[in-house]
Order: sequence, then C-alpha cells, then structure tokens
Amino acid sequence: MVEKPSRYLGGEINSVVKSDAGVKLRMALAFPDTYEIGTSHFGMQILYELINARPDCAAERVFAPGTDMAALLKSSLIPLSSLETRKPLAEFDILGFSLLYELNYTNVLMILDLAGIPFYAADRSSSHPLIIAGGPCTVNPEPVAPFFDAMVVGDGEPVVPDLIDSWIQWKDSGSLNRTELLKAWAKIRGVYIPAFFKAVTGESGRQQTVSIQSGYDMVCRAVAPNLDEAPFPDRPVIPFGRPVHDRLRLEIARGCTRGCRFCQAGMIYRPVRERSIQVLSGLVEKSLENTGYEDLSLLSLSTGDYTCLTPLIQHLSSQYSHRRLAISIPSFRAGTLSPELMEIIRDIRKTGFTIAPEAGSPRLRTVINKNITEAEIAETVSTAFNLGWQLIKLYFMIGLPTETDEDVEQIVELVRRLKKLRPHGRRGGNINVSVATFIPKPHVPFQWCGQQDPVRAKQKIEFLRRRISGRGVDVKWQDPETSRLEGVFARGDRRLAPVLVAAYKNGCRFDGWSDSFDKPAWDEAFSATGVDPDEFLRPVSLNDHLAWDHIDTGVSGDFLKAEYQKAVCGQSTSDCRRGDCQGCGVCDFEQCMPRVAVNENQVPILSATGFQQGESLTPSFRRIRFFYSKLGPARFFGQLELVNIFLRALRRAGVVPAYSAGFHPKPKIAFGDALPVGMESMAESFYLTLEAPGPGDDICRVINRQLPDGLVVTGCMPDKELRSVPERPGQAVYRITLANGLRFDNQAYQAFLDASTFDAVFTSRKKVDKRVDLKAVVTRVFRIRPDCLQMRVIQPDGLTLRPGPVVGAIFPSLPGTALQQARILKLGQDMENDGAPSGSGDIL
Repeated sequence: MVEKPSRYLGGEINSVVKSDAGVKLRMALAFPDTYEIGTSHFGMQILYELINARPDCAAERVFAPGTDMAALLKSSLIPLSSLETRKPLAEFDILGFSLLYELNYTNVLMILDLAGIPFYAADRSSSHPLIIAGGPCTVNPEPVAPFFDAMVVGDGEPVVPDLIDSWIQWKDSGSLNRTELLKAWAKIRGVYIPAFFKAVTGESGRQQTVSIQSGYDMVCRAVAPNLDEAPFPDRPVIPFGRPVHDRLRLEIARGCTRGCRFCQAGMIYRPVRERSIQVLSGLVEKSLENTGYEDLSLLSLSTGDYTCLTPLIQHLSSQYSHRRLAISIPSFRAGTLSPELMEIIRDIRKTGFTIAPEAGSPRLRTVINKNITEAEIAETVSTAFNLGWQLIKLYFMIGLPTETDEDVEQIVELVRRLKKLRPHGRRGGNINVSVATFIPKPHVPFQWCGQQDPVRAKQKIEFLRRRISGRGVDVKWQDPETSRLEGVFARGDRRLAPVLVAAYKNGCRFDGWSDSFDKPAWDEAFSATGVDPDEFLRPVSLNDHLAWDHIDTGVSGDFLKAEYQKAVCGQSTSDCRRGDCQGCGVCDFEQCMPRVAVNENQVPILSATGFQQGESLTPSFRRIRFFYSKLGPARFFGQLELVNIFLRALRRAGVVPAYSAGFHPKPKIAFGDALPVGMESMAESFYLTLEAPGPGDDICRVINRQLPDGLVVTGCMPDKELRSVPERPGQAVYRITLANGLRFDNQAYQAFLDASTFDAVFTSRKKVDKRVDLKAVVTRVFRIRPDCLQMRVIQPDGLTLRPGPVVGAIFPSLPGTALQQARILKLGQDMENDGAPSGSGDIL
C-alpha cells in the first residue's frame, strides 16, 4: 500500500493507491455530487479508511463531474474513472453510492451512464460491478431500489466488513451465481436486497413492498453500538480546491433524543452515542499531525448536547493553543449555553451561529416537539452577539402540521424582537432567516401528513420576505418546487424509477442546485410515465400501508403513531436523555443503548507542547525565503490553494510558522506574484517567518515529504535584510512548447527579430488598453525547435504581461486554442544567463 499522492488525477495528501498484489476486492466509492461537496462528507472518509485498512481490499473514489465535463466524456467516449488509479468504474468489483439527498438521484444515473453500466439491476450481468448504496435515503429505498443490487440501512461501520468478507468467500468459491451472494448478504443485519422484494398495490391505491424470499420479511437498521470502538479516520484525505468544509471535522456524537416530530435524522440515528474525551483527544492529535489542518469543527446532530462539551473544549484549547488551532461549533440549541461554556466560547473563532426555532409561535413549537421557549431563543441570540458572533442564522419551516396564518405571522414578530437584540455601536449583528417547506419524511411521527403545495408555500415565503427583510436582516429560502420534488422521492415507491430515467434523459442533473433545476423537464417525465407526483404528497391514514414499512429503523410504528396523536392534541414529549425512557423501541439495553461521555476529569489539561519544560516560550523569529518548483499536476493549483497546501505541509513537517497578532492570527507567509493557473515554473519562492527553529539543514527534505506531486522545495536561504515581497513579476525566462504538431511561423518569427519596434495592444486588469513595444519587453528570444520557443521578458510600467499573450501578439496566425494547450514553463526569475547564445536566433 502506498499512502502518498499518486501520479493520477486526484493525488491528494492521504489518498491511498494500492497495487494489485494481494488485493482481492476493488470498490469504488461514488458520491453523486461535485468533488467540493463530496470530499466534505466524512461518511465517505470513514468507509475509505475502513476499507483501505484491509490488505485484501482497495477503495477508490469518484464524484459526479460537472455537466460540461460529463458532456465532454460522453462525446469523447471516455469512461468515467476513479481518482486514484484512473480505473474505469465498470472494471471495479463493487460500486457503492452514498445517498444523502433525494435530489442527487439523477446524478447516480449520470455516473452509471458515463461508466457504461446499465441503470437497472435486472439488465446487468456478471460482467458488471455490483451496485450498492448506503446513507439516510435508504430508509425509503423504493424510488431507486430497481437500480441497486444491495442497499445498506443504518450505520456502515458494522456492515461493510461483513459485505466484503461474504464477497471474498463467494469469489473464492468460484461461483458466478450472484443470487448466492445476494442471499448471503441478506443475512447481514442492515442489508436490503431489492430483488428479494416486490411492490404490490393495496386497496387504497398505494404501493406496499413485500418479500418474495422466505424468512426475509423485514430489514433491520444496523447500529454501531459504541463509537469509541467504531473506526474513524485519523488520516482523512485533504481535498484540493475549495471544499465546502475545508477543515478537520470530528464527529463527537451520533443520534439525538430531542424528539422533534418532523426530524428524520433525529429518529433514524437513535440512540445517542457519544465518543469519550479520551478517544476524541487521540483522534485530534493524530489527525492534526497527519493533515496540518488549522481549523477543527465539532460535529453532531446537536453539538451543544454533548455531555462533556465544556471539558472537551477546555482540553483542546489548552492542548493546541500553541498551534493556533481554531475550534468551531456550528450550532447550539437554544438554552444549552451554560455560564462556564460561555466563558470558554469567548476564545473560539466566530463566524456564523445557527439556531433553529423552526416555528414562530409557542403553540406550533409544542406541536412539532421543539421544546424551546422564546425566552431561551432570545437569551441565546443575545449571548451569541455579546460573545462576538457577528451573524446569527435562524431556520424556520412553513407548512408544518396544524400551521395557521397566525403562526406564520408569529415568525415575523419573533424575528423583529430578536432584531432588537443586535449590538449597537459596533460592526456585525446581522441575522439571516432561512425558510424551507416542511417535507413529511418517512419514519417520523409526521410521516402520515401531507406536504403543502408550492403555490401556497410561495405565497407564505413572499409574505415573510416582505415583512422581515431590512437592514441587518436577510431572508433566504428554498424553492418550494424543489422541496416538492424532494418530498415526492422521499415518500415515493418503485413507480418513480422510470420517472427518474425519463428525467435524466430529458437532461435533469444536479436537481438540488437552483440554477440546474428544470421543472418543465420533470413535468414532462412524470407525464410521459403516467405518474402523478402529487399522489405521494397527500395525507395518509394511520392504518394505510407505506412503501417503506419493510424497513425497520428501530423506532416502533406504535411510538410514531402515539407521537402523531400527541402532536394533534398539542402535547409535548420530554427528552429521554434527561428524563424517563419514552419507549421509542430503539434500545434493547444490552447491545443497543444510549452511551454518553463521562466527565471523570481523566484528561489532563496540558501546557502547550512543542517546548521542553523550563524552556522560554518567548518566540525567536527568523525569516526564510524558500524556493520551489511547480510542475505537472501542480500547475492547476490556484494561489490561495497553494498557500493552504504549503501551510499544511509545514505543520505536518513540524515547521512552526510565526503568527500575526490580533483576534484572528494569521501565519506570516508571503507569496509574490501569483503564477497563472496552468503555467509551470522551476523558479517560484515564498517568504516564511518561523516561530521556532526548524529542522535545520533538513528543512527542505522534511517539507518535500509532505507535498503533493509536482511541488518540490528546491532550496532556502535566510532573509536577513527582511526585503519586501515583490507584487509584480520581475525579469523572467519562459519556455513555450506547442502541442498537437503545431510550429511557430518562421516568417513571423523573423519579422519580430528584424523589427526595431513591435507595438502591440494589451488590456490591463482594470480593462484599460495599453500599447506596448514588445522589442523593449522581450529582451531575448530564440527557437529551440520549430515547436519550442524561449524568451526573456521584463515587465513594462503599469502592466503585468504573461508569456501567452506576448507569444500570441508575435505569432498572430496561431489558432486560438494553441496557447491554451501549450506547455508554458517559467525557467527562472531575474536570470542574467538563460542559456541562450548572445543575441537572438535559433538553436537547431
């Protein structure tokens, strides 16, 4: 196993590339959304590390390409491949999808299509990979069940190893009968085999899913009973680009006992299981060492409910203060901010603070079992503002069961009262109000309710927008039409599979993105297949069969019905974490039960590490100029991305940068003029101020061990004069090599050499045209080969010239794409001797 960046597309730090030796099973983990979103999902990271930890297995990754890239792959007949080894997806043994969001379903079909794999399981043969799926959407798998061979319901950690063991045993037996494998998989708790069930239509016209396999009537959700014993990645892949969550993300707990009657996650992830402080501390230490991250986010469904949150933050803040680790807590439940915790939070970096009242009136909050008072909401908002948060995010839903116009009006009144709590006399204090249409998801007490039609939902949103928006308050909302489609696929049955195929063929992709959602295309798909989408959004009798009745999440149907009746009667249910067991049915109190962290003061609050006891903590700064090359795949790194890559590599290498003062300290690192994306260079540099002595003469070598392919530190030197970092490129030498057999026109080349002046017009960044004499700018030029040109360029006043436009001006007959496809290499900066003969001319 090689745990370093590969030479292929991907190649991130901590990505894993395995040879075929000893590997029996290759699995591709597919995320049906963009790389920037998918790499931020730690469920995929958990499975990636879990599978690759086995010497007999290899896991690789693939994400949904953008629509432009998908079209290019399709037209070029290039199959979609994995990031790690560029292996076509059709050549894997298993292709596993993460299903987190119903509006990603068309992207599942796009990935299969680009891989050349038939959509329907019934149309695939033994030559195709097995297609499986997991994630929260599998609690109602029916709308997409015909596309999958198997689906995992519940936690993947206890299931995936058993799936792998069964597959290897089946493969070693020499059997080609997939039904035998599916029967073995069906015996694993949490595994749903769609082929072993069929849909039948009941008297009410609704579909019910029934078993056709003896002894396999119900699929019970798999639960990882103890998170301290469950795998969690301490070497997470560090994504390139700008992922939506570019930080270390730590799952401190799973599950919630608040019992909100609309919340699917709060029901299907029960019981509450918390990781201990000791385990979390170990994960943070290893993860920071392996990633170099500077930001840590503590995550769970309700982070503020973590039993030992105060001692955990105290420990992390003390242990890693010398690393300037920024700890973020994305949300607190109103009423959970203790005075002790508030004091700790004063030192935490603050961006946005999220509170979800969900409803404006106390009556409706009781109906949905959101057991927080307006006083608690106001106190939390006021406290957050006073502690330094500049943005408060409030989440509300419309269309909740029993909602009246007065309840909607109460959202306006609540926001207005909270607006008055904004701090006076300083910046910040803004409120973002997000509004979404309630969706009655499966396995919640409100699963029998209907969903509000988009027309009425739009009227309510417009009412709220007009009444709330103003200075310091911004209203955002989810399009009720996309909420309608989400509700259809959340509550639907197998009749939706052909609708999905029709919509995909109509061009539907990335349906959760407002700029991609195509309602007419979806309307046409429903019409062409004869399926009425509104059928799935109507209220259902408590006695009706539901398409997902064969999936047992552990929460009993009787409990859900009782909660529904209590909602109708306006009664609340207390949190079982702090009161009596409510009898939801999840816990057997043997294997499956609540597990909370215990504060036994066993984790010492350590002083800053990295210094010997008794050593002065007064930093001794020194400034160093590092030189590096940026070649091959590294040429696609943008400047901001490059800064992050180097800073994290430095941290992993144990090189401690100095930081600026202030509320948000920044590492003292400075890069000069940004190299254009796509250009290579052998002569880049940056300045770094060190807080403590580095690893001496080996500093370049230890940094290079932590850099991805294409980036190499070539040397360093002390910057004793503390020179300013140049903002514009100086004199530099470039080599331009054309591709696809193109050559530099000899006549144009000779004309430039013979000219005494050569005027050309270039446009500055401020969109101002400027005439430049290129003979004064290009001080030396010669051809190495007919397709290869080398030139020395100095910069004119008031304009930054890149070699591409300069070459384009000298050789106007070159096709427009020639310079885009050419290799442009910066050989040196401020070079007196560029290897050229005196004067200009050819080297043939």
